Amino acid sequence: MAYKIDTEKCLGCGVCKDNCPSEAIAQDGDKYKIDAATCVDCGVCAGNCPAEAIAAE
Repeated sequence: MAYKIDTEKCLGCGVCKDNCPSEAIAQDGDKYKIDAATCVDCGVCAGNCPAEAIAAE
């Protein structure tokens, strides 16, 4: 399973990055992206995203 950020929905607030225990999320311009190699698939980012822009694929 991999988590992806829908850049159309992303508000650029950084809540996902601030809560990621594996530091797998980085800012990419005014949005964020998840490094699949670092992500541990815990779902904390998706659970904290106020825009519901993160989902498992």
